[in-house]
Amino acid sequence: MNLFLPDEAATIEFAHCVLRALPQDVAGWTLLLDGELGAGKSTFARALISAAGHEGPVPSPTYTLVEPYRLPRSTIYHIDLYRISDEEELRYLGWNELDDGLRLVEWPDRAPGLSARADLVLTLAYEGSGRRAELKALSERGGALIETIEPA
Repeated sequence: MNLFLPDEAATIEFAHCVLRALPQDVAGWTLLLDGELGAGKSTFARALISAAGHEGPVPSPTYTLVEPYRLPRSTIYHIDLYRISDEEELRYLGWNELDDGLRLVEWPDRAPGLSARADLVLTLAYEGSGRRAELKALSERGGALIETIEPA
């Protein structure tokens, strides 16, 4: 799936579309958020978390590395790997204990092996004054999910 997102509102709406397509039980799902600094990864994550029922701010997990959100629908973990230097550090983050919810992972390139264990990757890139969003399946269930997304 490849879309042009002309502004922040379009990025937010696309996050809502992805959330609507996700199953009620998102335990074990992993969505990688890839792209340059400022491309919209955090905007997408904040919009999805807020649409899932979180009220209040959604801080960047740059320093905490993992921000958990226990929501009515399920748990979402917003994960930022920018500050890790080795994939082995995922163990210290408690990666295996995060499989009870949806893992939204920014800077997945810091742990290249994640793509083999993820369901989807959203790549955001600058295009003029907007963004290009490419959503790819990395698992069979990720592919099935993409088929159900109806962008606005």
